[in-house]
Amino acid sequence: MPGIDKLPIEEALEDSPQTRSLLGVFEEDTAAISSYYHQLFQAMQRIYDAQNELSAATHLTSKLLKEYEKQRFPLGGDDEVMSSTLQQFAKVIDELSSCHAVLSTQLADAMMFPITQFKEKDLKEILTLKEVFQISSDGENQLSTKMRNFHLMLFVKGEVMEDVYTSRKKQHQTVMHYFLALNTLQYKKKIALLEPLLGYMQAQISFFKLGSENLTQQWEDFLTNIGTSVQNVRREMDSEVDAMQQTIQDLEQASDMLYMPDPDPSKIPINRNLTRKAGYLNMRNKTGLVSSTWDRQYFFTQGGNLMSQARGDVAGGLVMDIDNCSVMAVDCEDRRFCFQISSFDGKKVAILQADSRKDCEEWIATINNISKRIYLSDNPEETAARANQSALEAVTPSPSFQQRHESFRPSTQGRPRAARTSSQGSVGSDSPALSSLSLDSLVAPDTPIQFDIISPVCEEHATPAKNASQGRRTNPFGESGEPQSGDSEDSILHQLFIVRFLGSMEVKATESTDVIYETMRQILAARAIHNIFRMTESHLLVTCECLKLIDPQTQVTRLRFPLSGVVLCASHQENKRLFGFVLQTVGGRVDGRPVATCYIFESNNDGEKICDSVGLAKQIALHSEMDLEEQSRLIAASSRPNPPAADGQFLVLSNSQSEDNDAGEESRKKEESEA
Repeated sequence: MPGIDKLPIEEALEDSPQTRSLLGVFEEDTAAISSYYHQLFQAMQRIYDAQNELSAATHLTSKLLKEYEKQRFPLGGDDEVMSSTLQQFAKVIDELSSCHAVLSTQLADAMMFPITQFKEKDLKEILTLKEVFQISSDGENQLSTKMRNFHLMLFVKGEVMEDVYTSRKKQHQTVMHYFLALNTLQYKKKIALLEPLLGYMQAQISFFKLGSENLTQQWEDFLTNIGTSVQNVRREMDSEVDAMQQTIQDLEQASDMLYMPDPDPSKIPINRNLTRKAGYLNMRNKTGLVSSTWDRQYFFTQGGNLMSQARGDVAGGLVMDIDNCSVMAVDCEDRRFCFQISSFDGKKVAILQADSRKDCEEWIATINNISKRIYLSDNPEETAARANQSALEAVTPSPSFQQRHESFRPSTQGRPRAARTSSQGSVGSDSPALSSLSLDSLVAPDTPIQFDIISPVCEEHATPAKNASQGRRTNPFGESGEPQSGDSEDSILHQLFIVRFLGSMEVKATESTDVIYETMRQILAARAIHNIFRMTESHLLVTCECLKLIDPQTQVTRLRFPLSGVVLCASHQENKRLFGFVLQTVGGRVDGRPVATCYIFESNNDGEKICDSVGLAKQIALHSEMDLEEQSRLIAASSRPNPPAADGQFLVLSNSQSEDNDAGEESRKKEESEA
């Protein structure tokens, strides 16, 4: 190293101008050293702080990797390969964390300690000596003033001499120590610069050696395998991203028509084979007697339940059970595309609005399929498609009155009859009796279905009524001006039920209730296929003489069914709200057999109760007829003369007849009281 400049200590006492000038240069150099080393100290302090932060962060990373297997992620939380790999990484990073901790300790001892000592001790010592030097210099000036006035103070000569001696001695000592510190600083500044750098490099070398010892060949192979796995995952991600982008393009092209608020059903066909559906609907909520609000929620089917979920909710809530429910399109005053769902017991009704006609019809078809419990089969959509297709092939709806009566005539065209499929998967019962019977023996092939309330019974009674009403004013409400025979107001049984007419069709068999089940299946299938969801609500009055369908608004009798013509009555085995009966007309025969028509209804009550009421009415009518016959027989027997007999024989016969009459009367009264 080149020579180091020094202040001449031997010239400290003289305090010449040259010495003062040289001292100024050394003080300027000290100030520059102090500024530079302060910046260097801040840089090294940042290195040390960063190393401490790196050590702490590495340790925290290792800790978090060890806790990965304890986490419960909603997706991919049970990946054992990932957990094992991260445990290996945690082990490696934990070793690196130990190495970083050792490096932090070495930097504190070998780098930060020397420069801190130089900054806090050496530089502060020079500053302190500089202040003392300034004070001693000021004291020397005051002493010179006293010496100039020494001839005026002869009486204090001894004291002044002592002060001058002490002051000069202290000043000389201070200057010499100050010069010594400045000269030493020229050496210490080199030591304070090189020693921290040396400690930093040695600590780094030691760290790298320690890391090299820990990261053996085994860890290098492990890292190589992980790198290969990362590249494979990246390639898989790239291919998946390409596939998803292609899917997005395809969906954008295919969904172009779906962006329309009301897409054309001819361009986007309606899927009627769905057993699950989800989407946003508007639900009507009544807020008063005549006021209501519409709430938009996300609806979805789950098994046999209709669920709804508002935006932001974690899970959905149950709206209603749609097993064995009824659904139909309805007209709302201020909305379109509305449909109504009624629960199986009729206690809960929901009115919903879809965004389009297609969406509305798909919701109705889906709920119809779910109400038939098709979703419980192995392949629900295929089962629904097969049921809808078979119903479409087997059913031809004909709501015209004229067409219905034309169907009563035998067909003159020799077209082949279409074979009917079995009732498996239909709405009706899957009873063994129905499976063993041919459907052609129950319902004639290609039989039209009547969806409006028009019956041959009306025409049957129309001719005598027309003949009897000549010259008499007609009732504008469609009822006869005089009560028909048998419609007495004093009937023993009067029961009223709320029903909705679903349809009717001619049947061939009247011996088994399976014909009612098959008629239910065909009518419901035809309504679903041809979107006939509106039903006429009526009041069904059951009396001992007849069944009446009465308009609930005008109380006008729409249809009248003589009780004597009702030969069968049964309710659906699963959906108890569905019931039907077979009416056999007196006049008119087709192929040598009476014309029989099956009428299907939906009620708000249990269909079995209505069937029981009809059965009770027939029992009461039967017993009344038996009583009339018995009375007629007794009157005829009493009017005939008795043959000659021995004494006491007439009395015995009279007593037996009296006992028979009493027993019949008691039986009739008992049956009437039970009814």
